[in-house]
Amino acid sequence: MTTWVENPQGGRQRGVRGLTRAWIEVLVRPRRFFRNGVAPGDQAPGLIFAVSVALVHVATRFALVPASRPTFFASGAASVAVGLLVVGLVIAPVTLHLVAALEVILLMALVRNRAGVSETVQVLAYATAPMALAGVGVPPGLSESSTLSAAVAVWQLLLAAWGSGLLAYGIATVHETSLVRAGVAVALPAVLVFGYLYGGAAAVEMLAAI
Repeated sequence: MTTWVENPQGGRQRGVRGLTRAWIEVLVRPRRFFRNGVAPGDQAPGLIFAVSVALVHVATRFALVPASRPTFFASGAASVAVGLLVVGLVIAPVTLHLVAALEVILLMALVRNRAGVSETVQVLAYATAPMALAGVGVPPGLSESSTLSAAVAVWQLLLAAWGSGLLAYGIATVHETSLVRAGVAVALPAVLVFGYLYGGAAAVEMLAAI
């Protein structure tokens, strides 16, 4: 699951431009991206993409919702910096590979002729693209507004559903299986990633409480 190649078959760009282009294409043209942008044996761009999405999500959350900021040290800036480092260096990459391992096991049970493990890792990484926009929250001064809280929860829930749909579509495309079978295979990983890690479940709870 950690195999990388220097020159991927898809010819993807590296760097900030490559990340931005991949993010836009996943959101706008997922069919084209999952057919041409997932290269066998090459996880480096996908891993960097998933980490970047997680960092943008968490940084946005820290900026808009002060209560979400970590308090490791007396200095708030130092705590935020360490929190971002932990997310980027530990939580995001470890979670990506653990959930991908679960996805591989599910695919083994449901799809006979499937692509490799590396492709599964990449699909999961790129499916998180919408969550770069899901770090929004209700600022402290506006926390009493049920309308704003509901709007934020709906936004987060829509993005979580979008990411889940991208995951199912990407798995169906890369592993050449039906959307129904792919949907069954990604149900649990989608709940873990988009429901609990990226706040989809919390958004449902917020809406239910309003």
